[in-house]
Amino acid sequence: MNGRTRLLLAVVCGVAVASVYAGQPVLGPMGRDLGVPVDSLGWFVAIGQLGYLAGLVLLVPLGDMLDRRRLIAAHLALVAAGTAITAAAPVAWAAFSGLATAGVFAVVVQTTVAYTASISPSAERGRNLGIVTSGVVIGILGARVIAGVLADLWGWRSIYLTLAILAAVLALLTLALLPADVRPGTARYGQVLRSFGGLFAQPVFLSRGLIAFFLFASFGTLWSGMALPLAGAPWHLSEAQIGLFGVAGLAGALGAARSGRWGDAGHARRVTGIALALLVASWAAIGQLPWSLPLLILGVILLDFAVQAVHVSNQHTLTAAYPDRTSSTIGAYMVFYSLGSALGAAATTALFDAAGWIGPTVLGVALALCALATWAFSARTATRAARRPPLGQAEEAFD
Repeated sequence: MNGRTRLLLAVVCGVAVASVYAGQPVLGPMGRDLGVPVDSLGWFVAIGQLGYLAGLVLLVPLGDMLDRRRLIAAHLALVAAGTAITAAAPVAWAAFSGLATAGVFAVVVQTTVAYTASISPSAERGRNLGIVTSGVVIGILGARVIAGVLADLWGWRSIYLTLAILAAVLALLTLALLPADVRPGTARYGQVLRSFGGLFAQPVFLSRGLIAFFLFASFGTLWSGMALPLAGAPWHLSEAQIGLFGVAGLAGALGAARSGRWGDAGHARRVTGIALALLVASWAAIGQLPWSLPLLILGVILLDFAVQAVHVSNQHTLTAAYPDRTSSTIGAYMVFYSLGSALGAAATTALFDAAGWIGPTVLGVALALCALATWAFSARTATRAARRPPLGQAEEAFD
C-alpha cells in the first residue's frame, strides 16, 4: 500500500459517495425544476440511500468471492450511468431512477475499504483506513462546495454530469493502476450471504452497527436539512454560499484523520466515547442557526470531527474482529449507516416544514444521545464480560 494507491482509493471513495450526497445543497432548485414539493425534497437524498442499502446487501459480499479490483471498476462504470441519467432527467421519476442506480453501485466505497483492509499490514490497517475513508468525508462534504459553485454557474444538472465523467475515468484508472485481488473462489454466493446475515447476531458487530445508525442519522439530519433555513430568512444565502459550509465540515472531519492511528494503538473504544460526547455538544451550537452563523460553523466542525472519528474507529474494530470476511463485515456495518442516513434525510425536511429549525435540532440531538447511550451500554457489557471468570473457574470457586 503506497501513497499513490492510497490516493487513488481515497478519490474513488470520494467520487462514489458524492453521487449520493451532491444534491443536498441544491434540493430547492431540483425540486422546483422537477415539480417536487418542499416536504418531499429529502427523498432526493433518501432514495440514493435506499439504493445504497440494496447494494450493501446484494453487491458488497461479492468482494469475499471475486477480484475486488474488477468489482471496483465495474461499479464505478455503473455509478457513471446512474449520475448521467439523473443529469438528463426530464421529470422527477427519471431523476429518482438515476439516483437509485447511482446509490446501488456507490457501494463501491465499501468494496474499496475492504480492499484497503485486506492488503494492509495489521500494524498499518488503521492508518490506511483513516486515509482512504477520508475520501468518503471529502466526497460528502467537498461535493457540497463544488455542487454549490456548479449550480450557480450552470444549474444543478451540471453536478451530476461532472460526477458521471469522473466516475467513468476512475473506472479505467483502477483497472490500469491497482494490483489484482483475486479471491480464493471457494465460497458460493449463498454461503457469503448467510455469513453476511449471521453478523447481525454478533454482539461486537451489533453494538458498532447501532452506534453507526444513530451517528449517521444525526449527520443526515444536519446536512439534508441545513440548506432550507439558510436559503430563507434571515440569511437568504445562495447555493454556492450554502455549499461553503462543507469547508467547515471538511476541516472538522480531516481533523479526525488520526483516529485510525489511535485505533492501531488500542484506543478505539475510548475515542468513540469522546467523539460521541462531542457529537451531542455540537447540536447546542447547530441549534443556533436562526441567530448565529459563527456558532453554526463551530457546530458543523464538531459534528463532522465526531462522525469521522467514530466511523474510522468502528471500521478498524470490525475489520480486526472479522479479518477473514472484510467485505461482508464492512457491507453489513454500512447497512446501519444507510438506514440511518436515509432516516435523517427524509425526516429533517418534513420536520423543518412542520416546526422550523427546532424540529431537526431536537431530532439531531436525540439521535446523538442514543448513539452515546449505545456506546455506554456496550462498553459496560464488555467490561463486565472481561471481568467474569471462565465457566470452569466459576464452578471451582462456587465449590
